[in-house]
Amino acid sequence: MPTTRRAVPSLLVALAGLALAGCEHPIQQRTQAELREAATSTLRRQIAEADRNAQERTLQLDEDLSRLEIRDEHLEEIAASYSVPGYLERWRAQSTDGSDPIETLAGENLYGTTPTPVPIALFRAMSAAVEHGLDVEFARYEPAIREAELVAAEAAFDWTLNSSVTWDDRDTPGPGPGFLMLGPTRSSSQTVTGSAGVSRALTTGGTVGLTQSLSYFDERGSTFGGVGDPNPSSTVQLDLEVNQPLLRGFGSESNLAEVRISRNAERAAIASLRDQLITTVTDVEDAYWDLVEAYNILVIRTRLLERGEEVRDDIKARRVLDARQAEVADAVASVEARRGNVLRARTNLRRASDRLKLLINDPDLPVGGELLLIPADAPLADKFSYSLADALAEAIGSRPDIERAILGIDDASIREVVAKNASLPRLDLQARLTLYGFGADASSAYDDTTESEFIDNFLLGVEFSQPIGNRGPEANLRRSRLLRMQSVVSFRRTVQNAVLDVKNALNNVVINHELISQARLSRIAQAEALRTLLVDKEFGQQGFSVTRLDLELSQQDALAAAEIEEIRALIDYNRSIADLHRATGTALSRNRIDFVVPDVNQIEPGNRALDYRLDDPNAESDG
Repeated sequence: MPTTRRAVPSLLVALAGLALAGCEHPIQQRTQAELREAATSTLRRQIAEADRNAQERTLQLDEDLSRLEIRDEHLEEIAASYSVPGYLERWRAQSTDGSDPIETLAGENLYGTTPTPVPIALFRAMSAAVEHGLDVEFARYEPAIREAELVAAEAAFDWTLNSSVTWDDRDTPGPGPGFLMLGPTRSSSQTVTGSAGVSRALTTGGTVGLTQSLSYFDERGSTFGGVGDPNPSSTVQLDLEVNQPLLRGFGSESNLAEVRISRNAERAAIASLRDQLITTVTDVEDAYWDLVEAYNILVIRTRLLERGEEVRDDIKARRVLDARQAEVADAVASVEARRGNVLRARTNLRRASDRLKLLINDPDLPVGGELLLIPADAPLADKFSYSLADALAEAIGSRPDIERAILGIDDASIREVVAKNASLPRLDLQARLTLYGFGADASSAYDDTTESEFIDNFLLGVEFSQPIGNRGPEANLRRSRLLRMQSVVSFRRTVQNAVLDVKNALNNVVINHELISQARLSRIAQAEALRTLLVDKEFGQQGFSVTRLDLELSQQDALAAAEIEEIRALIDYNRSIADLHRATGTALSRNRIDFVVPDVNQIEPGNRALDYRLDDPNAESDG
């Protein structure tokens, strides 16, 4: 396990403090400081004792075989003939066609044919799961979704282009001069108006807009009365309008809140994707060790059945001497029970193979197919170095759930700032400047505008409003403060859960490492007991008595149980190491999965890709 700590407590405390201070408002600084101290004190308290005892410990197997009092040549025989590799080598030697023993051990598949074994290494399973796993693929969409939401929030401050064109043709009747008795009058005109402008919302909470309009007017005549001069004519109007809140809605902290929350949501989605990757690689490793366990148990159960059949035949042969029918029946029942265990072991191997295929989702290894995965890697019992202080520091600095908890505090702080601003009275400033230009054509109208001959309108005003009692905004403010305090409590609980996960995982590593030695010595001792019994059977006077043969059956069962316990101890140890790296949030680096999040400033919008890859599998492992 890597031990890259140092400067951990101060840096981690600073990390949490910066997250809490990210949206600090001048008002309520005392509350901010109290919450910041509550979060940082949690970190100090959880790692204080471990930091005072930061020395590294190394777990190394201590197998003192001398206490078994077994001669060296017998130990060599046990290693060669009373172990899973020895059993496989025995079957390979007996095979006439050189086929893999697993083809015979696994029995028939669902098609009624001999299954095709496909060796698979742990690295290949990891690589396939990272590349093709459906849970990972599902989680990959979330950062892209959050990034789109962030772009939408930022787009609220983009410039907006507005334009319009209208054509108005009028032919209007009216009353004529009464003293002439000439009937109604009639007027006819045509007006064309076009406008274009830009506007945008400001991060200060205000809006600014600039609009230009050009109107063309042509009065075609009337029954009575003259036509104005000039006719036709053009009018240009320029409007510059600024609206700015001075209290409620003022300031970038309030108006950029959605952008900051959307950015936090994107970061949280990336953390969730990393969490899903950690879960996936841990689940794949767990499934792989299930496959290893099922494979080894099948080998052990099959060899146990073979041994039982030999003893059963020996007991049957003694019917003419001293074997009673009850003793023969007992031997037969024992063998049939072992045969049933072999059948169950075959089924468990197929199930473990299908579960691993489901997780890795490799197109070449469909779950619906009958290819049988068999493990190419064996569980290791290498020495392992660790420090509780280092493990806690890695967990606090690397776990995605702690990162999300810090982002939750930041979100709650942002919302409190927004609620504080929303509780203020509304006081808005409005300013508008309008310039006019008039002429016979558009050019002369624009000339009038640039010469500022007409300043038709200059408006400056303020608008005030305040709910009487202000109960709603004040209640929302109290709610936001309580939610922020609650987010700190959630952060503290997340840290405590992380500490507990790390301690439990480390305890499992230690105890499972110790159990390997105990299980291995037990297996060797049981193998020696059976080996000695077989030697007596071959050369001794009472080797073929029913009593001795019955004892041999019992010793076979004891040896198989010890072999299974040893393989389970090895697998539990490897599982506990994987679980420790999951608890510390370092499962990706441990499995050499490079999780890359490109810098936002170095990528194009809409192409904010995430990358994760596995390095050379032949590189040295860290445990």
